[in-house]
Amino acid sequence: MPRMARQKHEGAVFHIMSRSISEVQLFRSDEDKQQYLLILKEYQKVYGFIVYAYCLMDNHIHMIIFCNGADISKVMHCINFKYAKYYNSVHERHGHLFQDRFKSKIVTDDRYLTKLSAYIHNNPKDVQGYENNIQDYKFSSLGIYLGLRNDKLNIVDDEVILSMFDNDKNKARKRYAGLVTELKDDTVNNISQEEVEFNNEKTEYRSGKKVLVRNFKINDVVEFVENKFNINKGILHLKFHRGIMAARGILILLLRNLCNSKCKEICDLLGNITISQVSKLSNVGISLAINNEQYANIINEFIECYK
Repeated sequence: MPRMARQKHEGAVFHIMSRSISEVQLFRSDEDKQQYLLILKEYQKVYGFIVYAYCLMDNHIHMIIFCNGADISKVMHCINFKYAKYYNSVHERHGHLFQDRFKSKIVTDDRYLTKLSAYIHNNPKDVQGYENNIQDYKFSSLGIYLGLRNDKLNIVDDEVILSMFDNDKNKARKRYAGLVTELKDDTVNNISQEEVEFNNEKTEYRSGKKVLVRNFKINDVVEFVENKFNINKGILHLKFHRGIMAARGILILLLRNLCNSKCKEICDLLGNITISQVSKLSNVGISLAINNEQYANIINEFIECYK
């Protein structure tokens, strides 16, 4: 039987769930979970999606993601594929890690969004040692929401959900903590049922943020990078030219983020380059955007020039 097409739209907020195959733990250690968060952050730089909440459990993952114009299938494929590659290498295994493709459901209104986040943040209650202190579980975003832990990787945007409780963040945190406690024994199916009960007020949910439309011109990206790095036209196409690896990395980062360019399209653009090399150069661009202040705002810098 063919798979049903995944529901998508450019302004959607998704509840994402990924699970490992039945005989394998998705995360064998805290280091594995930390690696997944690092990969999540890498692709957040590539695609510009926004994470509202997450929880990494031993055999599954829950996240709420505002796709911000990105293709959620492409985003999750990149994240889970890279993690599976890491996992198989570190744990010396072969084969599939994730159970089928990831599951996704579009979040339809604010009420469902807040209660879904509380459900996700309650997941650690089943972990030994966290039954009554789920806020201390460090691979959930609840501690960030409650102001108990800094978001060192700057992954989570907690403002959208907390602002629904109070404009004063301290009051909002207290009220949100109350909701999490209230829903401790609820299941996601109960929350879905409540979504149906409030059908008369259901609207297509969109974040208050403006959706980033990914329809920029490839030639504009090339021109921007040439100007940014002060290089002559055509040099980006020269495979062995010294000193352009950083420029090519930033070029690929921008093409994937703002033009939704596929690896094959980038190969054709640059010429004489493989998909594997595109992936490596993409990592160069991501690393520069994360670790080098000069390129930390490169995506917004381009958008300001060509919006």
